[in-house]
Amino acid sequence: MADELRARIRSGALRPGERMPTQAQLAHEFGVERGAVRQALRILQSERLLTNVSKGSPATVAPDPARALTGPQAPPLPTTVALAPRIATAFAAEHVEIDAVCLTAISLTLAIGEPLRQIHAGRLKPAKVDVRVLLPSRDIDLAFPVPVGGHGDDSVHERWLAMRNAQGQVLQHNLLALRSTHGIDVHVTFRALPFTPPVKLYLLNNTEALFAYYTLMRREAEIDHEHLEMYDAQGTQSMLFSFQQGPGLRDTTFVEQSHLWFNALWETISSELVLTS
Repeated sequence: MADELRARIRSGALRPGERMPTQAQLAHEFGVERGAVRQALRILQSERLLTNVSKGSPATVAPDPARALTGPQAPPLPTTVALAPRIATAFAAEHVEIDAVCLTAISLTLAIGEPLRQIHAGRLKPAKVDVRVLLPSRDIDLAFPVPVGGHGDDSVHERWLAMRNAQGQVLQHNLLALRSTHGIDVHVTFRALPFTPPVKLYLLNNTEALFAYYTLMRREAEIDHEHLEMYDAQGTQSMLFSFQQGPGLRDTTFVEQSHLWFNALWETISSELVLTS
């Protein structure tokens, strides 16, 4: 229920400052008890998407839900929740600049869908979009994902490579399509890293850095009709921490140093990346 209401807020179906349906109406719509409604509303209140959550009058959508997900006072949230609204906000600029370091680009590809919908709806119209993505090279021994038994089985690596290429191709296609559909000057570039990044990093318009750890877990997956145990990271669920340039020295320095780190990797040890098998 919280996921559905969060999606309505992010999409604009529930507008900033709008009063929510009553708890009775929500309970009837979702077919749940009042306690479940209150729990869902408290979750969204903790994310600063709702205000005035109480047993009395209906809650209210936050004045600026997109920015409610970031900043030093906002709680860290899973990548699938936090990234899309931040990317959409970045696309409000005339010149959009996004740099990313990640394992497969799946979170970025999913998050780009939100500003694309807003562009097609006429709510956003950037003049230029520059996207740079650093992904692991296909030629390295990945630290993860790997079979629990070691590097002897290539199927896990091939599965990761297919996902890396597919997500990168979808991201590239969806963004470059804006050239013909909306006349936007779009450039998307990938380069390959000679190591497995232990973290994911998204840099938005030179003013914001979003950072998350890849936390490993042991899990089972079916590959070529065989069940294999592997060490892997659930990147879409990684908790995303936001740092923004502004009066706070800590956040500003983190954003600046993150850009220096990304540019150093881009200009030195990274290599050309072709999104093919």
